Amino acid sequence: MLRKLIWLLSVLVISAAVFIGVGLDRAFRVVTGLVAHDICSKTFISGFDPQIVFAETIERQGVRRLKWALNYEVDSSNKVVRASLAGWAVSRAAFHDGLGCIILHGSAEPLLPKSSIAELKVATPLLAEIGGPTAVETSNLKLEAALDHAFEEPAAPPYRRTKAVVVVLDGAIVAERYAPNVGIDTPLLGFSMTKSVVNALVGILVEQGRLSVAEPAPIAEWRNDTNPRRDITIEHLMRMTSGLALDEDKLGFDASSQMVYLHNDMAAYAARATVVAPPATRFAYSSPSVQLLARIIRDSVGGPEQTLEFAWRELFNPLGMRDVTLEFDATGTLQGSSYMFASARDWARFGLLYLYDGVVGGRRILPNGWVEFSARATLDTDYGAGFWTNRSHNQQAVNRVSWGMPRDAFFALGNLGQIIVILPSQQLVIVRLGDSVDPLGEMRGLARLVREVISATPR
Repeated sequence: MLRKLIWLLSVLVISAAVFIGVGLDRAFRVVTGLVAHDICSKTFISGFDPQIVFAETIERQGVRRLKWALNYEVDSSNKVVRASLAGWAVSRAAFHDGLGCIILHGSAEPLLPKSSIAELKVATPLLAEIGGPTAVETSNLKLEAALDHAFEEPAAPPYRRTKAVVVVLDGAIVAERYAPNVGIDTPLLGFSMTKSVVNALVGILVEQGRLSVAEPAPIAEWRNDTNPRRDITIEHLMRMTSGLALDEDKLGFDASSQMVYLHNDMAAYAARATVVAPPATRFAYSSPSVQLLARIIRDSVGGPEQTLEFAWRELFNPLGMRDVTLEFDATGTLQGSSYMFASARDWARFGLLYLYDGVVGGRRILPNGWVEFSARATLDTDYGAGFWTNRSHNQQAVNRVSWGMPRDAFFALGNLGQIIVILPSQQLVIVRLGDSVDPLGEMRGLARLVREVISATPR
């Protein structure tokens, strides 16, 4: 009996050790994947110094505790970045011209669009030009002070590392400023602001009659009558109320982090998630939900090349967005959750589409009512459908209003303080991009920027 008990305990201990070991291995590879990918993208897309990128990246949540063991190598000739934890949990990311970087899993070549980005760009946009060939200097002393405050740094960490601020009033830039080595055409990573771009691409397909947000999500794996996910709609995915176990905490063990950094087919991974609640009853912030929308976009337009062509033809070209890089996963699906680069001015142009209720140059790009749909709060949260919103009684929204951000404001929001604030009552779009590791502090800083810009530009 004692031998059996000892044997059973031994099996349990060994099993637990293996389980923990596998979990830690995955979490560590998430970290090295993030480091390799972000150094690759910010070096070869944005043109930043990889040493500076590394120094900023290792201060992020979920990374800083391992920074003592992290190292990286840049192969500039082949444009490949390798990251590891003291030689272990190695990840590699490779740059592809026009398509950004992709993490390499195994030896198989990734399936990427073969389109020529230069050929996709059209010279004449529908949106009027928002600024000239050089950064707009303001003579408004209040606006100048607002920019000073947006770029000022605290005496001690966490630092804000603001990279760019653009203020657009009545369709024209009235103030902008950039950090050293950043200019009006520098592509900057939007992180989860990419989710708002996915919102726009879905909206365009709805306007064209090719999708309906009320219909069950057209995901092949779910189309069996016995599949518990069959009743999840496109709107549920957009509002992150699918009821799937795809919660996000950015610590390396969550489904979102593992999807982005460990899997070739990100949407297939998300599609297998367990159902933990009925649709529309539970909100959980979830990058995989948006990756499923990216798969739906790909399938609706016909494939990887068609996705890229669709985005440029129907969205970027009409808005005059020029300095854009869309990244893809290894199966040719748009990396819709986190990885689009665009200049600060291009991000502002995107915001104007929503300020103008989806109409640009007399052409309706988004459906009538789409902007209101996107900015309307989900359940009792301050999240809409692809945008965060102040049009809510959620405490976070109440706090922002008390800090000076108007009640009608809604915004695209990305990790480390990326934000496009859309202010219909003020006819303003404000863009702030940077590498801040203090979310609450940066939101307060953003609220101050909004408050001071409104004060400097009275209606």
